Amino acid sequence: MVDFDYYLAQFVDIHGRSKAKLVPGKHKEAIFGVGVGFAGFAIAGMGMSPHGQEFMAIGDRDAVRPVPWMPSTASVTCDGHVNGKPHPLDSRVIAKKALAKFREVTGLEFFSGLEPEFFLLKRGEEGAWQVATESESLDKPCYDFRHLSSVSDFLMELRAALGGADIDVYQIDHEDANGQFEMNFTYADGLRTADNLTYFKMAAQAIAKKHGMLCSFMPKPFAERSGSGLHMHMSAGKKFGDNAFEDAADPRGMSLSPLAYQFLGGLMAHAPGLTAIAAPCVNSYKRLVSRGSRSGATWAPVNIAWGDNNRTAFVRIPGGRLELRVPDASANPYLLTAAIIYAGLDGIERKLDPGQPCNENLYQLSLAELTARGIKRLPVSLPDALDVLEADDALCA
Repeated sequence: MVDFDYYLAQFVDIHGRSKAKLVPGKHKEAIFGVGVGFAGFAIAGMGMSPHGQEFMAIGDRDAVRPVPWMPSTASVTCDGHVNGKPHPLDSRVIAKKALAKFREVTGLEFFSGLEPEFFLLKRGEEGAWQVATESESLDKPCYDFRHLSSVSDFLMELRAALGGADIDVYQIDHEDANGQFEMNFTYADGLRTADNLTYFKMAAQAIAKKHGMLCSFMPKPFAERSGSGLHMHMSAGKKFGDNAFEDAADPRGMSLSPLAYQFLGGLMAHAPGLTAIAAPCVNSYKRLVSRGSRSGATWAPVNIAWGDNNRTAFVRIPGGRLELRVPDASANPYLLTAAIIYAGLDGIERKLDPGQPCNENLYQLSLAELTARGIKRLPVSLPDALDVLEADDALCA
């Protein structure tokens, strides 16, 4: 391990926000031994009281990464422990438990890829937040070179920081809303992908500030524009590069295996409860609408349906894998990974069928047409989603 002057003993709270202590290099072994102590009651979602034991963050030696925006500093991703045992409410511990269960049931590794969308903002002359890119007036600014170029210094510095952390960025683009961008990195096992997203958000926000901007992962900051999603791609295999979700002989023509269809059946059966974890804040439900975007599409799911390359559906099938489209950029990636695995495993264990695909524009179907196809709506608010989640035994076991 390369030596650094400082180490960030880092983990996330229930909201996916990074929490950390800065540890001088000469004390780094404590991170991997007894751990670094935190007052558990001060951390959202850990279920601890002010008079309880210490929350000890114990580092993962395979998750040490340089932090170039903090000279001679490295981030160490940690698991939370209490009384010498992994804390059951630590979201990374929860994800590891779910991944182990998937491995036990299927004999396979669960792989995922996340596509984070975000807005770059700056203060206007009167102090209000506005998009940071120049002359953003197009109704359809997606992929626009001018706007991509205007913040290229930030994007390239961010990509370099991710590359230094072994996060392989393969695409960067301007997205559907003014001032909105997406940076895609290579898929990995589910835990590594969640770690990668956490590092990405830390890096993006810190480097944007350096460039005089705010990087916002708010799901829907502008009412007239599409919101920021966190589309999740899923597959499984014995090792990286294998894909047990793919079957070229699929009679439905989706290139999906029976295992993938059963996993998809689980996602469909638990869609309402999953939404509470994938879209975890009040603002999330302003994104999950079918109308109102100046570009002509919100790109967000509203109904529980799946289809071949259908970007209006809950799940899109881009060929040999599944893409869940309901998550947004405010989701905790560890809890999201765990919830998806438990929903999918329920589908595998009960051999659920996802029903027929819908390859129509769901935004244009009437309520009567949706009802005739047996298509139900996703929850329309966070309280509605939480009520369903609380009653979902597979997700709340």
